[in-house]
Amino acid sequence: MSRVTVWHDGACPLCQREVALMRRLDRRGRIRFVDATTAGTCPLDRATMLARFHAQEAGGPIVSGAEAFATMWRAIPLLRPLGLAARRPAVLALLERLYRRFLRVRPRLQRWAGRAAA
Repeated sequence: MSRVTVWHDGACPLCQREVALMRRLDRRGRIRFVDATTAGTCPLDRATMLARFHAQEAGGPIVSGAEAFATMWRAIPLLRPLGLAARRPAVLALLERLYRRFLRVRPRLQRWAGRAAA
């Protein structure tokens, strides 16, 4: 199975929690997590990388949003069925709609996660 690179917002407490969970689930070490807030780590514009979740399978294009989550899920055996289901256009479209809704509430969730971590 191919290696996946995931760019995340290392300054976001919510993202930190999610990355920690994904690292625990990635027992085979197939995912490389890159903090997009660190200089020189973004293959695209930094603001673009921080606005949406991005991932890339080895040799593939950089994808964002629900497609990026599905890419990451396929690398984790426990989540692989969900990642495979997202290859269906209707499933991916539904996940993308849900992701866009999540982006609207993300700032509030980040504040909550930050307070909970303190």
